[in-house]
Amino acid sequence: MDSDELLHAYGRMLVIRHMEERIAALYAKDAIPGFVHTSIGQEACAVGALLHARIDDVITSTHRGHGHVLAKGLEPRRVLAELMGKEAGACRGRGGSMHVADPSLGIFGANGIVGAGLPIAVGAAHAQRAKGAGDVVVCFFGDGAVATGAFHEALNLAALWRLPVVFFCENNGFSEFSRAEDQHPVPIAQRALAYGMPTVTLDGNDVEAVSDGMRGVLDHVRLGVGPVLVEASTVRVHGHYEGDQQRYRDPVTMAAEIAAADPLTVTRSRLLDRGVSEDKLVTIEQQSVATVDDAEEFARASAAPPVESALDFVYAPRRDVPEPPRPGVDRPVASQSKIIRQALGDALEADPAVFLAGIDVAGGNVFGLTRGLAESYPGRVLDTPISETAIMGLGVGSAMAGLRPVVELMYLDFLGVCLDQLMNQAAKLRLMTGGAVTVPMVVRTQFGSGRSSGSQHSQSLEAILAHIPGLTVVMPSSGADAYGLLRSAIEDDNPVVFIEHRLLYEKKSPVPDKSYRLPIGKAHIVRSGTDVTLVAWSRMVTHALAAAETLRSEGVDVEVIDLRTIVPLDRETILDSFARTNRMVIAQEAVTDFGVGAEIAAMAVGPGFWSLDAPVVRVGASYSPAPYAPVLEREWEAGPEEIVAAVREVMAC
Repeated sequence: MDSDELLHAYGRMLVIRHMEERIAALYAKDAIPGFVHTSIGQEACAVGALLHARIDDVITSTHRGHGHVLAKGLEPRRVLAELMGKEAGACRGRGGSMHVADPSLGIFGANGIVGAGLPIAVGAAHAQRAKGAGDVVVCFFGDGAVATGAFHEALNLAALWRLPVVFFCENNGFSEFSRAEDQHPVPIAQRALAYGMPTVTLDGNDVEAVSDGMRGVLDHVRLGVGPVLVEASTVRVHGHYEGDQQRYRDPVTMAAEIAAADPLTVTRSRLLDRGVSEDKLVTIEQQSVATVDDAEEFARASAAPPVESALDFVYAPRRDVPEPPRPGVDRPVASQSKIIRQALGDALEADPAVFLAGIDVAGGNVFGLTRGLAESYPGRVLDTPISETAIMGLGVGSAMAGLRPVVELMYLDFLGVCLDQLMNQAAKLRLMTGGAVTVPMVVRTQFGSGRSSGSQHSQSLEAILAHIPGLTVVMPSSGADAYGLLRSAIEDDNPVVFIEHRLLYEKKSPVPDKSYRLPIGKAHIVRSGTDVTLVAWSRMVTHALAAAETLRSEGVDVEVIDLRTIVPLDRETILDSFARTNRMVIAQEAVTDFGVGAEIAAMAVGPGFWSLDAPVVRVGASYSPAPYAPVLEREWEAGPEEIVAAVREVMAC
C-alpha cells in the first residue's frame, strides 16, 4: 500500500474504533437496548479484508459485525440509528446490533447465531457464480464457529462446487468465555486443508498485511478456482459482550496483548515513519470523531418505528391468485409423483432463476420424483452432500441474492438437523431487515406413517413449522393441488415449506395445464355437507372422504374441508362452514396433542363460539413416537374408522 492508501485505511479504522467506543458508552447509559458485541481491536480485519472488495461483492457477518458493515460502506448514521432502534436505521429498528444488514450494499447481515452465516454465504456464492460477473462472497466468522457443524458443511459444499467465497476467520483467541486452545484440538487452517481448500494466514492487527493478502485472495477467487480460507490473528479488547468483565483473562497479560496489537497504533506509527505529518493524522482523527458525533446526533433525533408497524415485514406481499376451475375429465391422468415432477420441470422451463438442489436430486431423489430433470436442465438440478444445514443455507443465501431455489429435505423427520436455517434465518430475515430482504425459497420434503418406517421416519411435524412466524407451510392432498400449489410456492416471495405425503405419490388425478395456480392460504371444500364440518389436510383428506361416505349411509351429511395450506390458515372458510353445520371434527395424521388441530379447535370455541352445538373433537395419532411393528402402528395412527367414531360422537350431542 502506498501512503495515501494506508492513510485511507487508517481513516476507515478510526471511524470503526470511535463508533464502537461510542456504542459501548451509549449502551452503558441504556441508550442502546438489547445485546451489544463490539469489535474494538479488530478494525484491521474488517477494513483490510474489504478494501479491495467491489460494491456487488457480498458479505455475511457475525454477532460482532459493526466493523464489517461499516467497512463495506454502510453509513454510520444508519448503523447507530439501527442500534438505537430507530425507523431511520439500516433495518428500520427491526434488527439491532446483531442483525445489521443492507442487501443493496451486498451486506447480507450480521447474525446472532454462531456459524449460521457460513451456509448462507455458500448460497450467495452459488448465486454470484450464476451471475457470471466475477463477484465473490466474503464470509466473516470467529474462531468459535469452527466447532459448529455449519462450518464443516459450508466448507465442504463450497469446496465441492468450487464456489467464489472467502471464509475469513477472525481468530481473536476466545470463543465466548473460553480460550481457543481449550476449544480446538487442531489448528483452524488444518480444518480447511481437510477439504482441499487453500489457506492464507495473516496478521489481523496489521491493516496493510490484511489488505495485501486479501488483494491476492480476492483476485484468485474471482478466477473461479474455488474458495479460500483466511485466518487473521487478532485481539479482543472488550469481552464477549458489553458488560463482560473478562474475569477469565489475566488482566496484566491482557493489557500487554492489547497494547502490543492495537491496529491503530501500528498504522499510525507506520504513517509517521513514511513521512505523513502529525497534523494530517490529527485532522483525520478529528474527522472520524466528527463523523461519529454526527451519527449519534442523527440517531438521537430519529423517530422510533410507529407502534402500528409492529407486525409489518413478517411476510412479503403475495400475488392475488384466483381459485381456478378444477382440471376436467378431459385432462390426462397421472400419479401425484409424476405431476410434481411436471410442476418442477415447468417451473425450471419458465424461470431461469429457479434451480433444484438436494441429496441425490440429479439422480431422481429417493422416490424418483426428479428423474430426468438434470438432463433436461443442465447445471440447474444439483446434487449436494448429506448436509441438511448447508442445503438450507444454500437456499437462503441464493434466494437473498435473487435466485429461486427449490431445495429438498429428504424426510421431514430430518428437520431438526437444519432447523436453525429455517427458524432463525429464512423465517426472520425479512422482518429483521425491515423488509429489505425477500427469501423466495421452497423447501420440498415428504412424510407419512403407515409403512413401518419407525419413529425417525414417520413424523408429522407441521405444527413445529406452523409455530414459526415468517414461514409458509403447504400440504397438498392431490396431484392437481400439488401442481397448482407448488407452482404458486415457487413464484412466491416467501420461504415455503412444501410437505408431500409419500403414500399419496401413486394416487392418480388429472394433470393441470401449465397455467394452473392455486392461491396460497385458501382452503378448499372438497365435499359439501350440512351436518358437520370435517377439517383435514394431506392424506387425512382421503380418510375424511372415505369416512364421509360411510356416514352418508347413516344419514349424516359431512362437509369436508381440505386446508391445503397450514400457514396461512384459512380461518374464514372454516368458520363459515362451522356457522352452517354447528359441529366440527378435525382429523390430522400428527399426534393430537399440541398440534394444528388444537389451533383450529381453539378458533372454533373462540370466534366460532356462537356456532357451537357440540364439543369439538380432534382425531390423530396417539401421543407417542411412531412404533415399528405393523400391528402397533395401526393402533397408534388414526384412519377412517376413528374419524367415523368422532363424527358419531359429535352428532350424538
